[in-house]
Amino acid sequence: MVNFVEAQKPLLHFLIRRAGLRQQSVEVEPGTVMSFWVPKDKATKKKGSINNEIVPEGKSTDVEVLNENCKKTAKERPAVVLVHGFAAEGIVTWQFQVGVLAEKYDVYVPDLLFFGESETNSKDRSPLFQAQCLIAALTRLGVKHCTVVGFSYGGMVAFKMAELNPDLVRSLVISGSVIAMTDSISDATLERLGMKSSAELLLPETVKGLKALQSQAMYKKIWFPNFLMKDYLEVMFNHRKERAELLESLVISNKDATVPVLTQKILLLWGENDNLFKVELAMDMKEKLGEKATIQTIDKAGHLVHLERPCRYNRLLKEYLATVTAED
Repeated sequence: MVNFVEAQKPLLHFLIRRAGLRQQSVEVEPGTVMSFWVPKDKATKKKGSINNEIVPEGKSTDVEVLNENCKKTAKERPAVVLVHGFAAEGIVTWQFQVGVLAEKYDVYVPDLLFFGESETNSKDRSPLFQAQCLIAALTRLGVKHCTVVGFSYGGMVAFKMAELNPDLVRSLVISGSVIAMTDSISDATLERLGMKSSAELLLPETVKGLKALQSQAMYKKIWFPNFLMKDYLEVMFNHRKERAELLESLVISNKDATVPVLTQKILLLWGENDNLFKVELAMDMKEKLGEKATIQTIDKAGHLVHLERPCRYNRLLKEYLATVTAED
């Protein structure tokens, strides 16, 4: 039987390649590999991985990039890193943003650990570890400064990246996320949605469960046939054991939660009808982050704002990027 979700991957890969990106794997440390889509002039010519080690917090690296194409680039373009959420890998999440942004920016689309082809033999499942690995991989790819755009789970990783390495992460765009998933936010959200656990919501095992997640994540009610939903479950929800562990490591106690002092400009770009992370959470977060943070909302859009209203989302994103990259 043909899996229609798997069958459309070559077309999506073709479109991403037409936008000027190539697939690249980066060995962060022995046993930890992250898969990326990177600008074609930044990709190594030979198929395989390039190596790096995790950079300890507070230290820098003198790693030299092996890609000679980087040295030949006449003028470096601003880098934008798109970090996906929990229900899909990178290019599926950002399929409506890559082509638009690649016209003017060097776009990097990673798969976080246990998504796509990224995996690790480390037992660490924290957002901090994801952030450390992503920083190390970007450094190895030759990225010196960037704007990180984080969605949902990827937003929490993006906040950690900004806290760990403000020289690399010069600005942030966050959609449908929080600085950290505290037990009070988690409990209140699950109670409101009528779910017993995060895994029940974010790791559906049945078509019924996936439809429930879709219903909560989208403002518009779009019908998909059951066979297509089943195919999506098979393709996008692998590494179930490890992803359940990611969810367990995500929630922290209220008493351990702190608001980091971030120097970067931050845009909170939200769907007005986000039912997972309500716009009120974004407004509260803006107050806690201070004057560096701004908020923009998009009407008739839910949690998947970048997929439901891509034209509006892209316009606001490009306006913000033009401002922050001009300042660099």
